[in-house]
Amino acid sequence: MRLFAGTSQQFIEDTVQNQIAEKLKLAFFDHFRYHTSPSEINSWRNSLRAVSMVFQLANFNDQGIILEYQLPLTSRRLDCLICGRDPEQKDNAVIIELKQWDKCEEAQGENEVTTWVGGKREVLHPSIQVGRYKMYLEDTHTAFYENHDHVILNACTYLHNYNYYQKDVLLAEKFRSALESFPLFTADDDQAQGLPRPQTQTRTRH
Repeated sequence: MRLFAGTSQQFIEDTVQNQIAEKLKLAFFDHFRYHTSPSEINSWRNSLRAVSMVFQLANFNDQGIILEYQLPLTSRRLDCLICGRDPEQKDNAVIIELKQWDKCEEAQGENEVTTWVGGKREVLHPSIQVGRYKMYLEDTHTAFYENHDHVILNACTYLHNYNYYQKDVLLAEKFRSALESFPLFTADDDQAQGLPRPQTQTRTRH
């Protein structure tokens, strides 16, 4: 299940015209037969506008975009999956986990940080969260492991309201491995440069 699937150009146009959150809202109701919360709609509106601006600046005009893709056999949904081909014409996809966080504090858990999500609480570090999504999808969806030409999957996170400060907890040593494997980008990264870049639109696999 996914709430949106289309080209990067269509996604950008829908976002510029303030239509993307409404499309997701209607698709959500069509699938689940109940209305999602106003807070989730606002989250879609804010986060997708931010990532749309990054796509425009990066000239992502010929990729495939999937939004709110439900991981097989779970209730968890990926925020954004961008699909394309690399210079060798191999199919690629990148999971982008979107967060509206603006600050974090230390947490006692090995994989957690403390932030404000409906109140102050410990949650998984974004890079660890998206890394688990990647590994799960690679294990459960045949497009990512079957045949020699399977889709190559990568993952990253984008905290579009977040600005780093000195010795930021998100960059703590215990998260180094996760950050190296699943990069984290913030509002003060120049145009979120370095986001993994699928080169051209790929065929959709189910």
